[in-house]
Amino acid sequence: MRFVVDLKVCQDHGQCAYAARAFSLTEDGRLAFRQQNANVYESADVSDAERDDVEEAADACPVQAIEIRD
Repeated sequence: MRFVVDLKVCQDHGQCAYAARAFSLTEDGRLAFRQQNANVYESADVSDAERDDVEEAADACPVQAIEIRD
């Protein structure tokens, strides 16, 4: 499983970072993936152990910027 973050939609609310270790914020409160790409971030494979947390992060996103891909 992988996840994709649409960084054009993301508003850096940070709810994903509270829900799953796969997400983190920079010191200035922005989603850390912005450092790697300005438009879309696609993760590497996520372990089955982290799947529930990543799904919770996607559900918690107020702007629904996170998509789960199997």
